[in-house]
Amino acid sequence: MDWRALPSLNSLKVFAVVAETRSLSAAGRELNVTHAAVSQQVRSLENFMGLQLVAREGRGVALTPEGEQLYSGLSGGFETIREAVDALLKDDTARPLNITMTPSFAVSWLMPRINDFRLQYPDIELMLNPTAEVIELKPGGVDLAIRFGGGNWPGLESELLLPTNFAVVGANCLIGDKVIETPEDIIEFPWLQEYGTNELAMWMEEQGVVPKGKLNITHLPGYMVLEGLRRGDGISATAMAFIEPDIASGSLRVLFEDTVRLGTGYYMLTRPGVIRPPLKKLMTWLRSMRDERKAGKI
Repeated sequence: MDWRALPSLNSLKVFAVVAETRSLSAAGRELNVTHAAVSQQVRSLENFMGLQLVAREGRGVALTPEGEQLYSGLSGGFETIREAVDALLKDDTARPLNITMTPSFAVSWLMPRINDFRLQYPDIELMLNPTAEVIELKPGGVDLAIRFGGGNWPGLESELLLPTNFAVVGANCLIGDKVIETPEDIIEFPWLQEYGTNELAMWMEEQGVVPKGKLNITHLPGYMVLEGLRRGDGISATAMAFIEPDIASGSLRVLFEDTVRLGTGYYMLTRPGVIRPPLKKLMTWLRSMRDERKAGKI
């Protein structure tokens, strides 16, 4: 199709509304533009076609025979466009929101709060995928990823949701009265580590510690790491935001804590471009949960 042979879609739309309302003023109100803007678009279309399409009639306008012929074709065309758009929007709204996050974030932060979202938006279906695997955000696939980092994910839009740093912690029932002063002092303890992560090796490397023998590591799903940590099954590295109540109650003890770095924490990651309406609602709700946490309400 030679698109250059067609007038602008906007002028055709304006003309169709004028033809439907038989009034430049009414068309302007319908399109939320001025009477003059409507008149200009109609004149532009007439100049392009070299035909008079409308004529003044009393306080409104009437269509010329050429205008009637054009409107007859346009009305069916715009109806087809409307039906196609409605179908796409309906399908998109019906598609569940697909969200991926680490298991520890899911069990410690999201799941205790998610019922509030369900109550507010019972019509939005959620697919929650707690995994340590970094899943690519593709159109029609994952809508939102929640990941820990410093905010630098090339090709994605990022927004800090939960500022936090990591700490190595253990239950008092496990640590007892042992004095912990250096990273070497915790090598003898069993270590609980989330599937798909390498927290212990990374932490040891950062501290400059070279273990002399094989370490006692158990790999578990994120939710089991936190449960085991609280039971005293081992020590682990976890986000401070997840264990603040345990630290406050004295059941868990911070052995080593990373320096708090500005901009570090859990981020909401999305693809660049238009965000689906259901996802907008979810992200707005997540922000409200973050703000309530800052205010000390939750």
